[in-house]
Amino acid sequence: MPTYEELLASTQHSAIHLEMRDGYMPSDPAFAAWKDGKLIDPVGGDTDFQQWLDWVSAATSRGVEFRRARVISVPESDYIRFEHFSSQANVEAGENIRWLPRRRATDIALPGNDFWVFDNELVLVLHFTGDGELADRELTRDERVLRLCMSAFEAVWERAVPHKDYRLS
Repeated sequence: MPTYEELLASTQHSAIHLEMRDGYMPSDPAFAAWKDGKLIDPVGGDTDFQQWLDWVSAATSRGVEFRRARVISVPESDYIRFEHFSSQANVEAGENIRWLPRRRATDIALPGNDFWVFDNELVLVLHFTGDGELADRELTRDERVLRLCMSAFEAVWERAVPHKDYRLS
């Protein structure tokens, strides 16, 4: 399985990501620090997050378009509030992020898992445990999966609120 760095390095045109959970990675030290009021700088000393931002910057400097959409419950969970806090760093690295309250997604056919699509051809499906820890990743070029993921993403993207305009409840 290629790493995120390898996937992003080989991406030529676009990377889209749909997130549909209200909580991820409760073991993340940056999330714990934020919850404790100890994380003021979203990047802070988080070398993994800084590395991600560097990969995004490198890809966008080559012309890769990054779009991330989040389908979220309102009122927002602590983790979604943490993501909102840290998302400006993603935006500054080159990601375009939008937020869609789950109530506005009722009539959208959504896949059962979060995913990435690279260059409109390769789908990376993310499998999480019930408490939000990453359990597995799966790569596919299956046309049915690709069509569903692309359709779901575009439908969410069309309705979602740009990061700069989204206000937490």
